[in-house]
Amino acid sequence: MSSVKVEPVVNLRSVIGEGPVWEESEQTLLFVDIIGKKIHRWNSTTNQIASLSTDGPVGFAVPARGGGYVAGVGRSFSAVDWSSKTVTSLVTVDNDKPKKTRLNDGKVDPTGRLFAGTMGLEQSSGDIEPKQGSLFSLDSDLTLVKHFDQVDISNGLDWSSDGKLFFYIDSLKKSLDVFDYDITTGRAASRRVVYELQEDEGLPDGLTLDAEGNVWVACFNGGRVLRIDPHTGVRVQTVSLSASKTTSCCFGGPQYSDLYVTSGCLGLSQAELSAEPLAGATFRVSGLGVKGRPPVEFSGNVLKT
Repeated sequence: MSSVKVEPVVNLRSVIGEGPVWEESEQTLLFVDIIGKKIHRWNSTTNQIASLSTDGPVGFAVPARGGGYVAGVGRSFSAVDWSSKTVTSLVTVDNDKPKKTRLNDGKVDPTGRLFAGTMGLEQSSGDIEPKQGSLFSLDSDLTLVKHFDQVDISNGLDWSSDGKLFFYIDSLKKSLDVFDYDITTGRAASRRVVYELQEDEGLPDGLTLDAEGNVWVACFNGGRVLRIDPHTGVRVQTVSLSASKTTSCCFGGPQYSDLYVTSGCLGLSQAELSAEPLAGATFRVSGLGVKGRPPVEFSGNVLKT
């Protein structure tokens, strides 16, 4: 894989850069800084970045078919109107939980449902209280469905091209899991492990699938992205990055031939930050020889007319 090239394209020192999504119409990369409470849009043509502040930690932001975005801000699925820079809560989750949680990673299924999960809030030590999270989905009419709970850190998620498999990561399980998925009902069943991460690979974080059905998993504290064949459970490729807190990835660029990878700097000491000048940057990986798939937009109309 000598043709693979890794380069930083957005050198922001995000605290936890996350949730990259490619916007084909404008050739932009949408991503968030969770703890920095920012939604960013990087224009690959002009190399300019525009940002929007949120009033709480923002776990994800995805485009909506009717315009605008849906973001996970604190415990709320929120509508984002980029032109007016407004963020409006649509529905909140975990209202039954006495302990504080927040939404983390989110993604849209092949029909336009938005899935996102929660986790316990980070402590100053960087630790979180386990088993506080749940996985939810939001339908186009803003109906909220809770799928399961007892989640440590709800993280990466994506679906096979035929919609029959749902890949999911609960980071502290240290594995990539898969469910059988009913695309009609949006229900997942028969969870099993696809790949268990080795100690030096870090914690599994965000993920994406390529057009061939392979799963790409960003490894927090691992400084790498793994390419896993879900049929054999074998790691077939590793891409190393100059940032140990690798967080998530998506395909974009010309014909979705580039892999974009976000990272963070949470928990790094001053000495570690000096040794890792690209911690928190967003990277572009080219020359992989595979292509990704266009993201699906949320099917609901979230902007008031």
